[in-house]
Amino acid sequence: MKEEKSIPKKKIEGTRRNETLVVGRDEPRWERARRSFREFVGEVAPDMEWSPFHEAYYRLLGEFAEGRIRRMMVCVPPQHGKSRGAAVLLPAFLLGRNPDRRLAVASYSFALAGRFGREVQRVMEGEAYGRIFPWTRLKGVPGGDRRGERTARRTLQEFDCVGREGGVRMVGRAGSLTGNRVDVMVTDDLYKNMLEANSPRVRERVWEWYQAVVRTRLHDGAQELVVSTRWHEEDLIGRMMRVERVVVPTRWEQIGGVGTERWVAVVFEAIKSSPSTQIDPRERGEALWPQRHSVGWLRQRRGTEPVLFEALFQGNPVVREGLLYGGFETYARLPERIVRRANYTDTADTGGDRLCSICYAVGADGVCYVTGVVYSEEPMERTEREVAEMLAREGTTVAYIESNNGGRGFGRAVERRLREEGMRGCTFRMFHQAGNKESRILTYAPTVERMIRFPEDWQRRWPELAAEVVGFRRVFRANAHDDGPDVLTGIVETELEPKRGRLRIGGFAKE
Repeated sequence: MKEEKSIPKKKIEGTRRNETLVVGRDEPRWERARRSFREFVGEVAPDMEWSPFHEAYYRLLGEFAEGRIRRMMVCVPPQHGKSRGAAVLLPAFLLGRNPDRRLAVASYSFALAGRFGREVQRVMEGEAYGRIFPWTRLKGVPGGDRRGERTARRTLQEFDCVGREGGVRMVGRAGSLTGNRVDVMVTDDLYKNMLEANSPRVRERVWEWYQAVVRTRLHDGAQELVVSTRWHEEDLIGRMMRVERVVVPTRWEQIGGVGTERWVAVVFEAIKSSPSTQIDPRERGEALWPQRHSVGWLRQRRGTEPVLFEALFQGNPVVREGLLYGGFETYARLPERIVRRANYTDTADTGGDRLCSICYAVGADGVCYVTGVVYSEEPMERTEREVAEMLAREGTTVAYIESNNGGRGFGRAVERRLREEGMRGCTFRMFHQAGNKESRILTYAPTVERMIRFPEDWQRRWPELAAEVVGFRRVFRANAHDDGPDVLTGIVETELEPKRGRLRIGGFAKE
C-alpha cells in the first residue's frame, strides 16, 4: 500500500498553542483525520453514535468535502443528527482543509444559525482539532502569530481564520450575504414548522431569497448543500427538484460521474419503503436508526398523523388539497344488526406491491365496517396463514379473492388452511379483476368515503395502510403504492354490484 505523505513539519511547527506537532506514534492518526471526513469526525466527536445510516450520511458529506459532489440535497427525518453533520462538523473540516475558503450556513432563524456557529467554534477550539489542523486558528485561541487577530472577526454569526481569507458566515432565513464571496453554501431546514411550510407566502419568500441572495454570491467553482426535513411538496427541495437537473444515485460509483451541473439527491426514509440500494441497503420495513427510533415507535407516530409522518419522516410530503380522500368516518362499536361478514383480498401485482386483505361487516344500513386488515410485503407462505387466521377470527362467511397474478393459488391455499382447521363456514369466490385500476379508484372515491367506516383507532392499528390511504393523491402517478385504495374500491364495487347486475352510484340505480 502506498505510504501517505504527512504535512511538512515546517508548515505546522509552532502554529498552535505554542506546540510543535512531532511526527511520531500519533502522527498517522492525525494525518488520517486530515484526509478523511469520517476519520475527522471520529477524532473531534468521539461521542458520535455510528449506525449504518450515519456511515452512509457522513460518507456522502465526505464526498461533498472532497469536491466529488458539487451540488447535493439530502432529506433526513427529525432527530437523526443531520444538522450536526452538515452545519457543524462539515464547516469545521472544510476550513481546516482550506482556511482561505469562505462558507455560509443558513437556517430558518438567526438564533439557530448562531447556535450552529457556536458549535462550529467549539469544535475548532478543541485539542483534537488543533492537532489535526494546526494552521487553522480562530481569534482568541492560543498559539501562532497574534498580529493577524486585530483584523479577524469572531462573533456567534461570523468568524474568520486568523491570518487567512476564509471563515464562516451564519445567517437566518432572508439574511443578507451582501459583500461576501461564498465558496460553500450550506442550508439546513429553512422552515420552522408546518405552519410556515404551508404558507404560500413564506415558501415564495424562501424561494426568492435563495435565488436572489444565495445564488448571486456563488461562483463557478462554488458548492451547494441543502439538508432538510421535508414539509411540503413546494418547499425548497421540492421546487428545486422540479426545476433543476437532479440525479438520484443508487450506487456509490455513480457519485463521481454526476458532473457539476446536476444535483445529487438522496432521501433517507425513517421506515424503509423504497427498494434497497447500495447507499441505503435496508430491507423494506426496517428503521433508519433503530437504536434511537425503533420501528414500533415510528409506526406509533405514523398512526397518530399519517400525512405529517409521510412528510417529516419519509420525505414524501403531500399537499392536502391534492389528496383523493377527504376523510373517513369512524365507529366505536359495530351496529347491532349485521347482514354479513365478508373479506376482499388483492395479492401483490409486482415485487413492489403489498398484499392487502380487508375483513368487513355489512350493516343493515349498507355501510361496510372494517374489522380486520392484513397489509404485508411478506411472502405468500406467511400471509396465507395470517389471512386464514383473520378470516376465522372475524367469522367471515364469504371471501372475494382477485385471481390475477397468483391470486387463485393464494385463495386455494387459504381455503385449504381453513378446512384443515375444521372451519367450513367461509365461501371463497375467486374472480378476475379486468377493470382499469386508476379509473376504478378515482371514480369510486366519493362512494368509498361514504360507505366505508374504520374503527376509531385504525390509524394506530394499521399505520402502513392508513398512511397510504390518507395520503393517497389524485395525481395517480405520484403515489408509491395503491394497494389499500384498490381493495377499498373493490369492497364498494362488490357490495354495490350484486349478481343481478345493478350498479348503484350516488343513490341511483343503473342497469
